[in-house]
Amino acid sequence: MGSVGRRQLTARIETWPVAGSFIIARGAKTHVDVVVVEIAERGDVGRGEATAIYYHGETAESVMAQAQAMAGRISEGADRGDLLREMPRGAARNAIDAALWDFEAKRSGTPAWSLAGLAMPNPLQSAFTISLGDPDKMEADARAAAAVYPLLKLKLAGEGDIARVAAVRRGAPQARLIVDANEGWTGRDIVAEAHALVPYGVELVEQPVRAGEDHLLDGINSPILLCADESCQDRADLARCAGRYAAVNIKLDKAGGLTEALALAAEARALGLELMVGCMLSTSLGIAPAILVAQQARWVDIDGPLLLTADRDHPVRFDRGVAQPASSELWG
Repeated sequence: MGSVGRRQLTARIETWPVAGSFIIARGAKTHVDVVVVEIAERGDVGRGEATAIYYHGETAESVMAQAQAMAGRISEGADRGDLLREMPRGAARNAIDAALWDFEAKRSGTPAWSLAGLAMPNPLQSAFTISLGDPDKMEADARAAAAVYPLLKLKLAGEGDIARVAAVRRGAPQARLIVDANEGWTGRDIVAEAHALVPYGVELVEQPVRAGEDHLLDGINSPILLCADESCQDRADLARCAGRYAAVNIKLDKAGGLTEALALAAEARALGLELMVGCMLSTSLGIAPAILVAQQARWVDIDGPLLLTADRDHPVRFDRGVAQPASSELWG
């Protein structure tokens, strides 16, 4: 774990209950296990949080073990650049990367946004997620959410999606809507599905086809912008996404940390792609770094903490879905 005077890395799993349940096409979750990494030296402690990417086969246990395996390198002084060279993308690298940003900010007395060469972050309007369900349930959920949140993100599944979106629009006639197909439109007429959503004012469709089958979008002229989520993990995926999607959804757990996410955002914009910044189920500690890269995004979906029954001390504050930049007591 490193000797006295060297940086020490520790990792642990925490379980946070979900408010009700979070339902997408792949199943329901009643809690989320997050991995918290701490890097400490001479009284300064940096923290980072990550959530396992389940569709990559990650588990909280595997993420924690992967993070712990880097303890020796951290004690030797490995930095964020070393992480990019020595670790694969994914949740473990995200947790360590965030902890290093936080440690450096606290050690130097300089905010993480300044260390990253960014302007002071502004408040951001985040979407609020409506879980997958039957139309009546989604309509009721949307009606309740729209009283507080002006931007809603709907989880879809393929069959029956038009009825779901129509029901949500009835429940939330004034809300902005984006939808996440969660790969459920594979094998469907994507142009026809998108055209059917136009009357409901949908702004964006995330991940209509299965990751790896993005060629199905070749020649598609969708009336609604398409966004890559599972198909875009980090910069290595951009060449496959450009020309097929209009936007990419950046998540720190997928990209493997804020360091890669900032580089991904810059390269995506250079290719003419719009940006969305999302998150996994997480506490405020998990989304605090995402707020920095989300400053550049057209759509922001960092409502992970709002879907839990409780959050951390000094949480990211939300006012009608508007996320305030994280306090230094929480991160950075």
